[in-house]
Amino acid sequence: MFNSTEVIETIDMIEKEHLDIRTVTMGISLLSCIRGDAEQTARAVYDHVVRRAEQLVPTAEQLSREYGIPIVNKRVSVTPVSLITAAFPEESPLVARALDRAADLLGIDFLGGYSALVHKATAEYEARFLSTVPEALATTEKLCSSVNVGSSRSGINMDAVKRVGELVKETAQLTPEGIGCAKFVAFCNAVEDNPFMAGAFHGVGEADCVINVGVSGPGVVQHALSFVPEADLTEAAELIKRTAFKITRAGQLVAKEAARRLGVPFGVVDLSLAPTPARGDSVAHILEELGLETVGGHGTTAALAMLNDAVKKGGVMASSRVGGLSGAFIPVSEDIGMIEAAEKGAITFDKLEAMTCVCSVGLDMIAIPGDTPASTISAILADEAAIGMVNNKTTAVRVIPAPGKKVGDTVNFGGLLGRAPVMPVHTGSAEKFISRGGILPAPIHSFKN
Repeated sequence: MFNSTEVIETIDMIEKEHLDIRTVTMGISLLSCIRGDAEQTARAVYDHVVRRAEQLVPTAEQLSREYGIPIVNKRVSVTPVSLITAAFPEESPLVARALDRAADLLGIDFLGGYSALVHKATAEYEARFLSTVPEALATTEKLCSSVNVGSSRSGINMDAVKRVGELVKETAQLTPEGIGCAKFVAFCNAVEDNPFMAGAFHGVGEADCVINVGVSGPGVVQHALSFVPEADLTEAAELIKRTAFKITRAGQLVAKEAARRLGVPFGVVDLSLAPTPARGDSVAHILEELGLETVGGHGTTAALAMLNDAVKKGGVMASSRVGGLSGAFIPVSEDIGMIEAAEKGAITFDKLEAMTCVCSVGLDMIAIPGDTPASTISAILADEAAIGMVNNKTTAVRVIPAPGKKVGDTVNFGGLLGRAPVMPVHTGSAEKFISRGGILPAPIHSFKN
């Protein structure tokens, strides 16, 4: 139970410090929807998602009113669609559009799971499915897509890495400002219970239907630190842990009650500090509150490592059902502090890559020049996947090669996606390296049997 002081603190967090539940995500298995052809399967998928999720939005809105906690997004994740359409992969966009129609009918913000898991090899049906990703993203509004190209146990599928770079380029050309790429992410060590887009999918090891919740609260953490400007880093870490505990308790309360009312199991609370373009809701500003003149300078990676660890320690004390990605997101376009640092050149692509060694999840929502070669995009993904593989953590890449844009230009996505200054990438070619293909072997510590 909460005491009166904790209730007052929570009210202050909501009213003054941007505390919210970033997403309530319902995971839905589509395995029972497989039929003899694409049209029948698409109809079954549409009917199943509508039936399962018809009360998701009304329930979340009711909980938000009752508890006074904003619930920003209501989302659905589904079984990787490549598994559902394996018998007719070229017709997978029919299922994509059925899912998008269901999301639109239900008032869902985003629906994830137009996904393929090709971390060890790419089966023929998966290769054909991947070719449909640009079309699916270009002909839908709310559908999100992901590909898992590697893992710490299997290594990195470099043939898939090469193909993903090509898909990103194709998607950018098919969608205004390349915004389709904002709905696509490539992973190493993807998890089955992630409630955040664009990478959410419902794993085959999950229940038929489940509720996962993603909390937020960068503003809460920054506000708490502002009261202890002279504290040493040990004391600062303790304060972050206590703050993360309170944020997670609020998230678990909403998650368990939503699951109870919807009649489905409660899955996990994802602890990730998810920023927005709103001032006062920035992970970058937390790092600056710790004493950095600007995010991106020397010391940034160490500060982020401390923040990420403290958030996780506080969160796991508050809930025994922690999962998803859990940590601190550093998307450039979705964090006002990151946007401003990128605009003035204080943070670079290389520094962002270094930061991903200690945070969740990876290179996220970064706009790059529209003429960036597909092989360079693949090489960026290979670097990030290697960090995930070697460090046994989830990493990801979501970059947007903005058509017709060059370094110094800005791409405006609007809403939670924010705006992104176009950042430079290295111009040295990686074409020969990427063209080699094959499997980049897993590290020796992967062999744990």
